[in-house]
Amino acid sequence: MTFKPFSLELPWPPSMNSYWRAVPRGKIAVNILSAPGRVYREKAVSAAKDAERPEGTLTDRLGVCLILRPPDKRRRDVDNFVKPVLDALTHAQVYEDDYQIDRLMVVRSQKVPKGSVTVRLYPANLLVGLDVSLFQEDTD
Repeated sequence: MTFKPFSLELPWPPSMNSYWRAVPRGKIAVNILSAPGRVYREKAVSAAKDAERPEGTLTDRLGVCLILRPPDKRRRDVDNFVKPVLDALTHAQVYEDDYQIDRLMVVRSQKVPKGSVTVRLYPANLLVGLDVSLFQEDTD
């Protein structure tokens, strides 16, 4: 099943540094989703389910571009914000699992109040030439 490219607007995610927390279980520690991680997942899943997107769960190989708009000017490693977004899209049943992603691009953009993430999804075969203009901000 091939789909037309589409975009989703999601809230600003917590960093991976606070997304998981270790809980002692006897002699080992088990990682569980932290309270900020659970709150984010709930908000992101709700936003994804409310968005205009193809019906059903995508099963295709995917290309994904994340446009990160941080809430402030603090220094951040962009890779710390990828996994919470991709996992939330799995939980929202946008796609089956993030193993489907063959191409991933992350772009840091200008700050906006509260922060946000635009997720652009494409069939992976559309990105073979990797036209960077596909990922640039809309100027409308």
